[in-house]
Amino acid sequence: MTLSLTVRMPRIRTNQAEVRNSRVSVARFTKGLSSIGVPLASFGVAVAAWYAVTYLILAPERRFLLPPPHRVLTQSLADWSHLRPMLEALAVTARVTALGFVIAVLFGLAVGILMNQARWIERAVYPYAVVLQVIPILAIVPLIGLWFGYGMVARIIVCVMIAAFPIITNTHFGLQSVDRGLHELFTLGRASRWERLIKLELRAALPAIMTGIRTAAGLVVVGAIIGDMFFAKGQPGIGTLLDIYRSRLQSEDLIAAIAIASAFGIAVFSLFGVLSRALVGTWHSSGSRS
Repeated sequence: MTLSLTVRMPRIRTNQAEVRNSRVSVARFTKGLSSIGVPLASFGVAVAAWYAVTYLILAPERRFLLPPPHRVLTQSLADWSHLRPMLEALAVTARVTALGFVIAVLFGLAVGILMNQARWIERAVYPYAVVLQVIPILAIVPLIGLWFGYGMVARIIVCVMIAAFPIITNTHFGLQSVDRGLHELFTLGRASRWERLIKLELRAALPAIMTGIRTAAGLVVVGAIIGDMFFAKGQPGIGTLLDIYRSRLQSEDLIAAIAIASAFGIAVFSLFGVLSRALVGTWHSSGSRS
């Protein structure tokens, strides 16, 4: 009896391991199916609602205001003569976005770090950072145009004004939130202010900084499109085309350009979400939730 039990136990354990592995595989498959199926289902509902509004709510003579999805696809997105100028304009907007974002990140990090160095600097600078955020950007667009012209420089300035604030506030918050015990440890080690900033504060504040940068990545696209609309001198951006299509009542092209601009914004935001996970990793809760 003892020999028989000894022989059968590994077989029972093997069966249990196989059942456990199969359950894990089923759970992963179900989770993956849910992550794909739910967005597809919501997209289908949105398209169905679109068709319903076009054909059931709008009168026939007003359907040009919201053409059905298949017309947007066939007459705009699938037509190279219509799609090509949109992609060329998107490339211009992407350049403005990239330049504005780099300047906003450098400016936001510099201001946030300076505010953390001394209380009087924070009191002197922070009110202007708040003004930068709350001021209606459309109200000062004419002033920006008068000062900097109506070309690429003005578009970049709009991007920086919209995107800098979340980087400033999150950088300052992250630097202020470093554990006091770690500060005391660096004080005991007689670390210089530079060493404290590089080796402790910036590393500890990285999750908050990346949150601000990721937020700014979405806002900077909005700023670039707004700049395209109001500063049309030079190569047209996607925002310029949006304004042209609106004035000409080209609804198919207008909706297609909106879709392309939205896809670009989502791609930029997702890119920095991936970058945030790569830099922060799993050592902080924000890295696993990004």
